[in-house]
Amino acid sequence: MGSSSIQGHLWSEAASDWANFQEHMHSPLFEAMLNATIVRKNTKFLDIGCGSGTSSARAAMRGAIVTGLDAAPAFIEIARSRVPDGQFEIGDMENLSFDDNAFDVVFAANSLQYASDRVKALKELKRVCRNGGYIVVGFFGQAETVDYKIVMKAITSTLPDLPSGDGPFGLSDHDKLQNLFSSAGLEILTHQEVNCPMAYPDMDSFLRGALSGGPTIAAIEKVGKGKVKEAIINAIKSSMTTDGEIRIEQNHFQYLVAKK
Repeated sequence: MGSSSIQGHLWSEAASDWANFQEHMHSPLFEAMLNATIVRKNTKFLDIGCGSGTSSARAAMRGAIVTGLDAAPAFIEIARSRVPDGQFEIGDMENLSFDDNAFDVVFAANSLQYASDRVKALKELKRVCRNGGYIVVGFFGQAETVDYKIVMKAITSTLPDLPSGDGPFGLSDHDKLQNLFSSAGLEILTHQEVNCPMAYPDMDSFLRGALSGGPTIAAIEKVGKGKVKEAIINAIKSSMTTDGEIRIEQNHFQYLVAKK
């Protein structure tokens, strides 16, 4: 069973809110990953877990030939509207439909952690990358450098049992990442961090973003939206400015580049 069987439903549920209020908050990470892999005119670019197309659109602005894949049908619909010249499809990152050696850059920002089999998924990213091309993946940084974790903890606190898996920071450990890449036959060339501060004009905008992610939807389905919303509001009050803006200044992400 691939990742799309679970993640497709969760991330489609509030896809428009994620697209409009949350995904662009990761733009500094997207830009750093694009720069690190020298994405430019005519680069054959594959965006794994493309979401609503923010990273794909940035690649297209550089002149790249864009292909995107995501588990969520609603995301694919939005991505197609944002990048009309791109090719987008629904699918599993563990079982890619693309030919061997098809892309110059294979890009996976905040997606590989959701794979049902991470090693298999990373091997698939390697397979579809051409010899001499780049595979770049992005994740959260260490928990102590991510202030948004107060929101994640608030959501988890509403659940009767801890979710399965290793959580949002499961791939933040350097040794675990090294082992993952080694298992896929890849050598890490670059390992960098970038900060993605988050700012929302008001509580309503913040909540529409915070309540739209797949793990949050999973919690809502278990305990109800009201309970999750209340927990998030209580957790984030300290980040509200006097004029009602929500600001979360420190949110470190890390990205790793390997060359095939």
